[in-house]
Amino acid sequence: MSAIRLLVLGAVRQHGRAHGYQVRNDLEYWGAHEWSNAKPGSIYHALKQMAKQGLLHAHEIAPSTAGGPPRTEYEITEQGTEEFRKLLRESLTAYDQKPDVLSAALGFMVDLDREEVLELLEERVRTIEEWRKSVTEYYTPEEGPAELGHIGEIMNFWVTSADTGAQWTRGLIERIRGGAYTFAGEGEPFIGVLGEGQENPYATGERHPEDKR
Repeated sequence: MSAIRLLVLGAVRQHGRAHGYQVRNDLEYWGAHEWSNAKPGSIYHALKQMAKQGLLHAHEIAPSTAGGPPRTEYEITEQGTEEFRKLLRESLTAYDQKPDVLSAALGFMVDLDREEVLELLEERVRTIEEWRKSVTEYYTPEEGPAELGHIGEIMNFWVTSADTGAQWTRGLIERIRGGAYTFAGEGEPFIGVLGEGQENPYATGERHPEDKR
């Protein structure tokens, strides 16, 4: 699973309607260019691809006062909203995705209601525990990795990662259950996108040919 689709859909959805450079700017504001594959080229490619797939609607607007081609603004469609929520739910429950996928999901989890997020995270813990059990059919953590030679370090890494992942998820569950954060239907959401013209202190400054589109 790739994080870029979830990130781009989520950014457009938060704006309501946004051009490509706004989406890029938001993702850099979140630091996504550091922890995911959300580089300028992949962002602009994802916008175009998802517009072709009907997940986004592309609006062509007037050229900027500086001249150049008309700028395209994107708006998420009903199908795109369904895809966004599907990806979000999958990313919160799957134990075997890359860290960028889970990171993207955490950034958008408040778009769902609190009880659903708790259920998804509890499912994540169950899935991790089941996977750990399958590993320990071949490896006994208490006896240490050396029993399988240096290959045992692979199983040791898997088990340790499972234990850490489950522990972290349980902590998040408790924080959410205790009232942390504002979820869908609970009031004014946390605003995590930049307003038009607002300076981005984390912008890379890297230029890309698509920035003016």
